[in-house]
Amino acid sequence: MLTITTQDYTIPDPELSVLGRSQCNSLKQNLVPKITGPNPELEVGLIIVSPMRRTIETALLAFGDLGIPFEAHAGWQENSTQPCDTGSPIPSLKSEFPQVNFDHVDPVYPDKTSPSGKKYFNTKQAIMARGQEVLRDLKQRKEKAIIVVSHSGFLRAGVTGRWYMNADYRVFDIADQDEGNVKIQEREWTAKEGGLGWSFEERVELGDGLVDEIEEPVLD
Repeated sequence: MLTITTQDYTIPDPELSVLGRSQCNSLKQNLVPKITGPNPELEVGLIIVSPMRRTIETALLAFGDLGIPFEAHAGWQENSTQPCDTGSPIPSLKSEFPQVNFDHVDPVYPDKTSPSGKKYFNTKQAIMARGQEVLRDLKQRKEKAIIVVSHSGFLRAGVTGRWYMNADYRVFDIADQDEGNVKIQEREWTAKEGGLGWSFEERVELGDGLVDEIEEPVLD
């Protein structure tokens, strides 16, 4: 699931817009009844968030009252290196969002342009490898169900091959590995246009639209 803030891509790690906050309320009204009560459809034991402000705010606004722990994970960040998709230093986020556990965030975050941040490069190879890495991480966790609050580009091209409009969500089961790759299967009740019905139904191939290599700047 995701929530988008603004079309100004030059704003570093932006907060949610007023519209984004309204969309979070729609997400809350739709999904929270399915994960609470005596017979929940999903027994959620953990909420994993990309360490970017808009995803953290989305998670807290939609699920902050549930008493479920929040954990930040750099593997779920967005693909591009534009300012809007580049995170903030973890120390500042810790003071801003004390409800979230940042202890296990990769120390290289938010770097994704230097050799140290190579695993987060905006390339097809790096993004698809990162998609498999986060799925393997989910597979080995003990919780019966986990909510992940991430970003449309990474979820579509690197993990699920499905579209996600603002604040919409999809539900997947993790299957056994096939030839070394972790496979997922979407549940029927979100398998068309998402849980809120806001997303495109069409599927895309993993890696679609991603570049093979980072283009080096041309120096005069």
